[in-house]
Amino acid sequence: MVVARHVLELIHGSTFVNSTGRVQDAYSLRCAPQIHGAIRETIDFVSGVIKRELNAATDNPLLFEPDEAISGGNFHGEPIGLVMDYLGIAISELAAISERRTFRLTDGKLNDGLPPMLVDNPKAAGLNSGLMMPQYTAASLVLENQTLAHPDSVHSLPTSGEQEDHNANSMTAARHARLIIDNTTHVLAIELYSAARGIDLRKRNHPNLVLGDGTKQIHQLIRDVVPYQAGDAWWNPEINKVKSLIISHVI
Repeated sequence: MVVARHVLELIHGSTFVNSTGRVQDAYSLRCAPQIHGAIRETIDFVSGVIKRELNAATDNPLLFEPDEAISGGNFHGEPIGLVMDYLGIAISELAAISERRTFRLTDGKLNDGLPPMLVDNPKAAGLNSGLMMPQYTAASLVLENQTLAHPDSVHSLPTSGEQEDHNANSMTAARHARLIIDNTTHVLAIELYSAARGIDLRKRNHPNLVLGDGTKQIHQLIRDVVPYQAGDAWWNPEINKVKSLIISHVI
């Protein structure tokens, strides 16, 4: 419901939406609230566990006044390991659905009349690659995420002469989750960059169409840092500028 409400707020006033008479959209569009919503719930759950563990007493032994020391197991990283795996899986799904939307934008058979690969005009197709390489990049990062999202907490090797015979592997799970988040931020930047270009190309043929209240602001924020350019270019510096808008919470 939260995601659906955000989408409705972003597209409020748009004449782009429902302008084609299409009955159903693909899952990556139609099911976005259900998929993004599940990811948000995962983040909320993970955040709760992390906050609890950060505020827990995890020393070993635990020292109590006046002179009692109790050897226990509060140090064990299982809570962290499990939720880092869970977070990695969820954020991998965010990248996966984002890449599917970018793919649809660049596919001339799926983008509802936009030029293939979002080249400047159909006559440039073939000679120019358009946004083919950024979509390649997004697909590569999604595949890397799928490997990184393999759970680490199920792996354990005994240490300390078998005294420490079951370990959580939680640091590795956290490192992998962070890599997944970095990759996914880049995938999201590629989607935003591609969408902004798609909007410019659509408005060229339909100048009377109006963006929604929120999408208009986002499009302008992107164009403020990366103006539209017609021909092929080294897209990475521009995509990184869009990525910085995400990291800094401007978008």
